[in-house]
Amino acid sequence: MSVPETKTPLWRQAPFALGAREMAAVSLGMAAWGLVTGMAMVNSGLGVPLSVFMSLVVFAGSAQLAALPLLAMGAPLWLIWATAFCVNLRFVIFSAQWRPFFKHLSRPQRLWHGYLSTDMGYVLFMKRHGGLKDGPDASNRQEVVAYFWGGAVLNWLAWQTASMLGIFLADSIPDHWGIGFAGTLALLALSCSLITDRITVMTAVVAGSAALAAYAWPLRLNIVVAIAAGVSLGLFLDHQRRRPDSGDGGAGTGKALDTKDPPEPAVVSAPGRDAP
Repeated sequence: MSVPETKTPLWRQAPFALGAREMAAVSLGMAAWGLVTGMAMVNSGLGVPLSVFMSLVVFAGSAQLAALPLLAMGAPLWLIWATAFCVNLRFVIFSAQWRPFFKHLSRPQRLWHGYLSTDMGYVLFMKRHGGLKDGPDASNRQEVVAYFWGGAVLNWLAWQTASMLGIFLADSIPDHWGIGFAGTLALLALSCSLITDRITVMTAVVAGSAALAAYAWPLRLNIVVAIAAGVSLGLFLDHQRRRPDSGDGGAGTGKALDTKDPPEPAVVSAPGRDAP
């Protein structure tokens, strides 16, 4: 007789706490970035009520910072929307990478995941679960989702708290403190920790080169170009490495043929040793 499965709330699961702990390690840098974004919204003339609304609804620091100068100069609405869209195009790539992990969820749930997705959340998630190329199986789907929510909730709270402080204390914090650079350093340090083999080195170099080559493009499209180049090369190299007919597939057969007195069945069954 099977025991009925009881679902534990996400916030009470161990992966939720793990995701929150790993996000906490970089949350100070993200909070500094949120503080600067809150200050920038008020200093651009947006006003406190609209700044609070934008922080809660948009929840995308790079898009907010890109749109603020256009809002201040009275640019047409279509140009503001187009700028924010282009800056956030990288999340299309992130979503494609996340799809195997969350495709089992309902559409409203996936929309919430989209709202809470961030650059740092993507980096941490892929560092922890990126090895599951085809996504989790039914036995550990809840663990993967809980990990995402643990990091996402903490990141949202850290960002919104700092952003609100920046909004309400915009006139009290001097710009020359340079606290916004802390967020950039946090993301850079975490990204460097992911460079662990030849493939990640090559993708990092290609992505950085693409970003520099397209630096003069408008609407910060160099970010999209860099992400597309890096992810495409990484996927291609990873696919080449996992091809069954390369590397040890042929080597397995060669070893069987080179042995002194190979038993007859061994020649036939040697390729089978490489099968999963």
